[in-house]
Amino acid sequence: MHEIDKIDDFLPWLGKDKIANITLQQLDLVPFEQNIIKILFSDCLFLGCKMTPEMMSHLYRDNYIFPEIKMPYNIYPKALYTKESLFEGFNPSEPDTYELTPDKKIYNYYIRHAKDSHNIKETLAKRLHDHSITDALQEFVQEYDSHKVVAIMGGHGMSRNSESYKQIVNIARSLTLDGYLLISGGGPGAMEATHVGAWFAGVDDEMLNEVFEILSQAPLYTDKRWLSTAFEVLSMYPTSQYKSLGIPTWHYGHEPPTPFATHIAKYFANSVREEGLLAIAKGGVIFTPGSAGTMQEIFQDLAQNHYQSFGVSSPMVFLDKKYWTEDRPIFPVLDYMVQHGKIKNIDLAIYDEPNMILNHIRSYTEKVHIQTKNQ
Repeated sequence: MHEIDKIDDFLPWLGKDKIANITLQQLDLVPFEQNIIKILFSDCLFLGCKMTPEMMSHLYRDNYIFPEIKMPYNIYPKALYTKESLFEGFNPSEPDTYELTPDKKIYNYYIRHAKDSHNIKETLAKRLHDHSITDALQEFVQEYDSHKVVAIMGGHGMSRNSESYKQIVNIARSLTLDGYLLISGGGPGAMEATHVGAWFAGVDDEMLNEVFEILSQAPLYTDKRWLSTAFEVLSMYPTSQYKSLGIPTWHYGHEPPTPFATHIAKYFANSVREEGLLAIAKGGVIFTPGSAGTMQEIFQDLAQNHYQSFGVSSPMVFLDKKYWTEDRPIFPVLDYMVQHGKIKNIDLAIYDEPNMILNHIRSYTEKVHIQTKNQ
């Protein structure tokens, strides 16, 4: 189905006698009423478009019209969020101004009215919003080789001063320079490190040390200046030639999303968000130290790979042997099941050295590309 979300892209269609199987998203069609009522539309979708009653009557029978639902957020977002759209109104010198941003206002509304609501208006609005985000996300990742999309998972509580944080930054830097798209859950901790690495992929170590020095002033997302220090860094280095994708959720909205992600697919439904995040990471998933949320993602990724739910079985690579064999002894369980044939199609590895992780991911990509050429 052809999708149109800009009036200029729709204008060439107005000279047709018949139009079928297109989607118009959030367009003001009122000025084109006389043209539209002369066209025979069929099997078309109209999402949140402005129409006159005459147009509605003309289009109603053979098409699908989804009107706007008034919410404190756009239920048909045309594109992914950015730091500019989510943090509009934030003043880094006044951390409390985060309360004025669209991100925090939407979270506050979600907690008060929508999180556990069974009101059909609220639940439908959330689903329509998340559907539009998924559509925008799919359009974005189509720009990339699907086997060069890599996710890094890990805990939101990871300190910016920790060795693990810096290791993740450097892993993300290297993969980004190799042409990989780095994705994460889009929050603080290990997730933020992923996007810091992507943002600063082309800089030297001296500049990166300066970045770490500023960020270390508020090492945890619970620190009042966590977001302010991120924006202080971004004010010094306002552009990056590299993209990355954060996929956070208002379900965990008490954790602000990282502004270092150039593109942000923020969802209401955490289940949809996590399933989709792992599904697009066909280049592999790197699991860094984390707690319950990371462990949930490990077993969800395990199931996707075992059943090859999305057509591939990509690497599951763990960083920090001690953590994943002693502190959170998940790796030995997975390894036992792989070795004894209890689960299949699993590419499993664990390393302490970031270079070993990089080699594993790169080798997998090369292998897949060779197989594709030989088919």
